[in-house]
Amino acid sequence: MRRSPEFDLISRARELFRATTEDCGRVLLGAGDDAALTLPGAATATSVDAIVEGVHFRSSWCPPRAVGRKAIAAALSDLAAMGAEPGEAYVWLGAPQELSDEDCLELCAGIAEVAVEHGVAVVGGDLTAAPVLAVSITVVGHGDRDGFVRRDGAPAAEVVCVSGALGGAAAALVALESAGLEIDLGEERYRALINHQLAPTPRLAAGRLLAAAGVSAMIDVSDGLGVDAEQLAAASGVGIEIDLARVPLSDGVAEIATASGRDRIEFAAAGGDDLELLCVMPPGAVAAASAALEELGLPLSEIGSTLAGQGVKLRQAGGRPLPIRGHDHRSR
Repeated sequence: MRRSPEFDLISRARELFRATTEDCGRVLLGAGDDAALTLPGAATATSVDAIVEGVHFRSSWCPPRAVGRKAIAAALSDLAAMGAEPGEAYVWLGAPQELSDEDCLELCAGIAEVAVEHGVAVVGGDLTAAPVLAVSITVVGHGDRDGFVRRDGAPAAEVVCVSGALGGAAAALVALESAGLEIDLGEERYRALINHQLAPTPRLAAGRLLAAAGVSAMIDVSDGLGVDAEQLAAASGVGIEIDLARVPLSDGVAEIATASGRDRIEFAAAGGDDLELLCVMPPGAVAAASAALEELGLPLSEIGSTLAGQGVKLRQAGGRPLPIRGHDHRSR
């Protein structure tokens, strides 16, 4: 039988993903046939996300394994924002001719690493030629029919909170793309900062805990704090006011801001890609939600409130407004 280079590569990638399905009771048939067969739970949440070279990363600073990790982390972050339990993933890889088979497998290994870390079964996908490297991942999460958290449930007079810290991904991008930038973070802190871009963490466990704690609405911070707050506010039909002085910044953001001559709060307010969770909850739920996230070693910070009305206001020290900026794929 003739050996096809494409099918041979797919077969080798399938072996990398096999470990992700070994303990998944929902999978009847994984990758290898025309379609996967699964047994869904009571309800499912499905999302698709993609990353493209030159838009979300550059191969000069993002090796193939990191591309795989970024791709699946971004997709799983959407499930985290729904409070879903992660289930299955389907991968599309668009590979340019200059990408070697070994680099393709490194990319798949990055996807498999994150999948195993979070109990995700990679059960299918597709490989095609493409002019630039691109990865699209569809993820499926599970939960009770009424157990998912949506963007449209926030009423007025509730508390706006965010998990973790913001600005790390944007600061890491500046560090990676600014060869002459003088940065004095030390090796350990620098590597931790860079991993906001090369090895981001989807907050899946935190999302489930926040859902159980009774949050009213939630969204992941992927396009910038201001832009994502606008999406949540519009879906819920409320206004949101955020005190930027209360927004926690990732370690290293201040040094990158100083070295690059930028305002540190801009990294958090407009940077995006942090994959933290922005949520709204009743004031009485904050203590329990904070305690739950502390078990994960993850802080939860009160940064604002919902108001009657529309729109989002970002307030700097002294109450000065900050214009809302963030990533927009259709912006000129």
